[in-house]
Amino acid sequence: MQQPNKMTSEMENPPQSGAKIYLRLLSYVGASWGYLLLSFIGYALYSSMEPALAALLKHIVDVVSDGKITESRILIPAAILGVFIVRGIGTFLGGYFMAQVANKVVFDLRTSMFNKMVQMPSSYFHSIPTGRLLAKLTYNTEQVIGSITQAIRIILREGLTVVGLLGYMIYMNWKLTLLFLLVIPLIGIIVSYASKRFRRLSARIQNAMGGVTDVASEAIKGHEVVKIFGGSEYEIERFRQAAQENRRSQLKMEKTRSLNIPIVQFILAFAMAILIWFALSPTISQHMTPGDFIAFLTAAGMLGKPIRQLTDVNSVLQKGIAASQSIFEFLDMSVEPDDGKILAQSLKGDIEWKDMSFSYPNAEKQALKKITLSLPAGKTLALVGRSGSGKSTMANLIPRFYNLDEGELNIDGVSISDYQLDSLRTNIALVNQQVVLFNGTIRENIAYGHLRDASDDQVIEAAKAANAWGFIKELDQGLATMVGENGVLLSGGQRQRIAIARAILKNAPILILDEATSALDTESERAIQMALDGLMENRTTIAIAHRLSTIENADIIAVVDHGEIIEQGSHTELLAMNGAYAQLHNQQFSETAD
Repeated sequence: MQQPNKMTSEMENPPQSGAKIYLRLLSYVGASWGYLLLSFIGYALYSSMEPALAALLKHIVDVVSDGKITESRILIPAAILGVFIVRGIGTFLGGYFMAQVANKVVFDLRTSMFNKMVQMPSSYFHSIPTGRLLAKLTYNTEQVIGSITQAIRIILREGLTVVGLLGYMIYMNWKLTLLFLLVIPLIGIIVSYASKRFRRLSARIQNAMGGVTDVASEAIKGHEVVKIFGGSEYEIERFRQAAQENRRSQLKMEKTRSLNIPIVQFILAFAMAILIWFALSPTISQHMTPGDFIAFLTAAGMLGKPIRQLTDVNSVLQKGIAASQSIFEFLDMSVEPDDGKILAQSLKGDIEWKDMSFSYPNAEKQALKKITLSLPAGKTLALVGRSGSGKSTMANLIPRFYNLDEGELNIDGVSISDYQLDSLRTNIALVNQQVVLFNGTIRENIAYGHLRDASDDQVIEAAKAANAWGFIKELDQGLATMVGENGVLLSGGQRQRIAIARAILKNAPILILDEATSALDTESERAIQMALDGLMENRTTIAIAHRLSTIENADIIAVVDHGEIIEQGSHTELLAMNGAYAQLHNQQFSETAD
C-alpha cells in the first residue's frame, strides 16, 4: 500500500531565534568570502581614520598652544588630505564589494527557492495563493538585501569606528572612558525591546505584502470576468484593504524606529554631559594637555553618530531576519516524495487499479472510493460522468501528482510508487482541459522540456497531426510567433491544438486526454479526433470526455459517479445495460437532435 498523501505545510518546528536565522543567512555569504574580505579591509580603512582625525586635532591644538605653527604648515594640511583620501578608498572598497556579496546572496536564495518550488508536490500549489508565493520570491528576498548590504556595512564600518574611538579614548584617559561606557547597558535594553517589535512588525508587513500581490494577481488573471460581472469596485476595495493593512504595519514600524533614534541620542547626550562635567574636574584632567582634552571630547562626540547608526540599523536587520525566516521555512519544506528505485524504461502501459481510494488534503470526503479496474496495454479507457465525479482525479494519480490513501495503482505489474518519478512521467503525455502554455514561441511550447532538441521537421509533423499547422503557417513569424502569457494571444482552440501537438511530439506509451477537444469547434474537433485516433493506436490511453460521441470507439468505458465506478464495459454493452451510461447517452442524443 502506498503512503497516504499529506498536506504539505510550513515547518512545524519551534520558531528559531533571530541570531540563528541570521547566522544561517550569513552562511550564504561564504561563497563570496573574497569579496567580504575586501569589503572588511575597506571598512577598516574608513574606521581607522576616525581616531586619526581626533589625533590630528590634538596635534593641531598642541601645535597652536606651543606656538610651533610654522613647522606644521605643510604637514597638517597634507595629513588632512591623506585622511580623506584613505576614507574615500575605504568607502569604495567596502560599499562596492559588500554589494557584490549581497547580490550573490539574493541570487542564491532566489535560485534555491525556485529550484525548490518546481520540486514541490501539487498539494502545495493548491494550498497557497500564487501572489503569496511570488511575494516570497520577490519582496522577501529584497528585504534580505538590506540586512546584508546596509546592516553588515553599518555593523562593520560603524562597529570598527566605535572600537577605534573607544580604544583611543582609553589610551587618552581610561577613567573618563569607563564613565562613558556606563550608558551602554541602557542602550542595549532599548535596542533589545525594539528588535522584538521590529521583527514582529516586519513579519506582518511581509504577510500584508503577500495579500497585496494575491489580490493584484487574481484581478490581472481574471480581468475579463471582473469587467463583465461588474467586479471592479469589489476588487478595488479588496486591494485598498490589503494595501491599507500594509500601510498600517509600515507606519507602526516607522514609529518604533523614529522613537528609538531620539531616545538613544538623548542617552548619549546625557552621557556626554556627565563626561564633560567630570572632565572639567581639575583632579581628573590635571595630566591632560589642551590637545589631549580637546581630542578626548572630540572622540567622545564622534561616538554619537556610529552608535546611533548601529541602533538605527536594527530595523533593517529585523526586516531581513523576518524575511529570512519566511524564506527558510519554505526551503525547509518537504519536496515531492520520490522513493522509487525502478527506472520506467519502455513501458507497455498495462494499468491496473486495485481497491484504490484517495482523498485530497484536508478534505473530509473521499474523492475516489475502492476503484478496481484493468486497462490492458494499447487499449483506450474512456472515463465519463458528471463534473466533480472523480474522472480527472483518476487520471492525475497515474503521473503521481498525488499519492494514494489506500489500495494499489500498478503499471506493467509494478506499483507506480516503485518507479522513479521522472522516468515514470517520461512515459506519460498529458493534454489538460485547462491548456497550459508558456510565454515563449509556438515552437518552444510544442518542443517543451525534454522535447526541446526536436528538429523543426518533427515539430511541424506534430503540428500537422494536431491540425495546428494550418493556422501556424499563416502567422507572420510561423513557429517563432510569441504566444503571450498562457497563450493569451491565441484562441482557445489554437491553444488546445498546440497542447495536442506537444503530446503527439512526445510519443509516450501512455496518453492522458482530459477533455482534449473541449475548446474546439465541430469542424476542428472532427479533424483533431482523427489525429487523436491515429495517436491512440497501440498506445494506452485514458480519455476524459464530456461529449460521449468522441469516445464511442473506446475499448473500455467507465462511468464514474461520486468517486465510484458504477458501470464499465464497451459502448454497445453499456447501452444494452440501459443504466447510467445509456441515460447520459440518450440525454445528449436528444439535446443534439433538438
